[in-house]
Amino acid sequence: MAEDVKPTRKELMRIEERIELSERGHDTLEQKRDGLIMEFMDILDEAQDVRADLDEKYEEAQNAINMARALDGDVAVRGAAAALKEHPELTTESKSVMGVYIPQIDSTKVSKSLDERGYGVLGTSARIDEAAEAYEELLDQIILAAEVETAMKKMLDEIETTKRRVNALEFKLLPELRANEEYIEQKLEEQEREEIFRMKKIKDKKEREEDEEEAEEEDEAEEPVPADD
Repeated sequence: MAEDVKPTRKELMRIEERIELSERGHDTLEQKRDGLIMEFMDILDEAQDVRADLDEKYEEAQNAINMARALDGDVAVRGAAAALKEHPELTTESKSVMGVYIPQIDSTKVSKSLDERGYGVLGTSARIDEAAEAYEELLDQIILAAEVETAMKKMLDEIETTKRRVNALEFKLLPELRANEEYIEQKLEEQEREEIFRMKKIKDKKEREEDEEEAEEEDEAEEPVPADD
């Protein structure tokens, strides 16, 4: 509260410095928030496209596997799936976007050639090949969706954090500092008026004393000098 602040010029200077720093910080955070929102909107557009492609590839993969199961049988499909020896590998890195570290996921061994899938080419049909290829493309899209949506969530979290800091400065810290500044200025003005009033009283008293002394000296000068006998 303002009443708890010491009304001194030193404290006033300290508060003025804090106000200046807080205002600069507020402006910087506002710029960061606006920049993050723009980046988030770009990622959101990308995420919507990735999600639409994911839904499409999921439907294609389901159609392909259903066709293979219907025409080649579950045993052939399961046998082809079990023959896979090299599983996909994922590596993650991070990149900074306006101070926010978002993931980058690299995948290997997702898309495979016919001989890399492990099952015999002569013992399977083209339908199984198509189903395998469709699920490889689906997995690639899932990895991309995970990367984009994780980035979107991290950006959104940072936007919320930055907004809270902006609001804390704008609606709490700065109003309190300005109220303290105004309180100290009022107190200092009161002290200055009191000092002026005190000095004026001292001056008036001194002038009265000087006037009285002059009057006494004049009275003494006007007294008749006794005559010699």
